[in-house]
Amino acid sequence: MLVYDVNAKRSFNALNTWHDEFLTQASPSDPKHFPFILLGNKIDIDAGNRRAIPEKKAKEWCVSKGNIPYFETSAKDDYNVDSAFLCVAKLALEHEHDQDIYFKTVAQPAPDTEHTSGCAC
Repeated sequence: MLVYDVNAKRSFNALNTWHDEFLTQASPSDPKHFPFILLGNKIDIDAGNRRAIPEKKAKEWCVSKGNIPYFETSAKDDYNVDSAFLCVAKLALEHEHDQDIYFKTVAQPAPDTEHTSGCAC
């Protein structure tokens, strides 16, 4: 989930960096189809009069990243927050087979050896 402030151009302009950095750090097996969603938050501020990023521009960015889902939200007013999180949950379930995307290595199980004397720890 990527979140930017609809009232701050700097926040929106950082999305490409955040998107790319996440993919670099997480190393998903299929980065082009990673289930991102974008939230344009703080739509409640000044009844939208201070808005710096039009909804159309945000949606165009989503299309450029593989048509990822977009939600305009207000955490303060609890507007569209539930819908966004339900979308995240649905995408997570659809991509459940990619559950190891956050791990660059997988821990190996310890050998199953029996202790014959001394402490069992």
